[in-house]
Amino acid sequence: MAPKRGNAAAAQAAAARSVSPAPPKAAAPTPPTTTTTATTTATPPAVTPKTNTGPGGAQTWDRIVQNLLAHYLDTTPQRTKLLDAFMAFLVAVGALQFVYCVVAGNYPFNAFLSGFSATVGQFVLTASLRIQTTEANKGDFPAVSPERAFADYVVCSLILHFFCVNFIN
Repeated sequence: MAPKRGNAAAAQAAAARSVSPAPPKAAAPTPPTTTTTATTTATPPAVTPKTNTGPGGAQTWDRIVQNLLAHYLDTTPQRTKLLDAFMAFLVAVGALQFVYCVVAGNYPFNAFLSGFSATVGQFVLTASLRIQTTEANKGDFPAVSPERAFADYVVCSLILHFFCVNFIN
């Protein structure tokens, strides 16, 4: 009588488990190969943000600011510097109005809104005058003389303040 298949498979599996594995063979040294792979993945070097806390970092920022200031003072005409100073004054006044509104309250809200809009409007008009009177922009405004630009600035400023005063009531 022939053994059943299930018993024969179990017997083979048991025999395979009982046989001890052969000792591993020592690997023969492989000769160096000259083939290279065509695709390589290049990882970029780690980028660390530069701070001014390192040696010379603060001096670098100081030199940049000094160079910018020196270039501005040397190349900017006196009229443009005056307009820039007035624009800085308008930014400071607008910031003070906003801080006052936050700290003290905005009971007459239309007064705050009128004053703040006058400051912002005057800043925009002054920026427009600065753009029109800058020598580098002469090609963009060929028909506008500096006197005409200033006259437009004065008229628009009067209209702006007329509306702001009327908004207060």
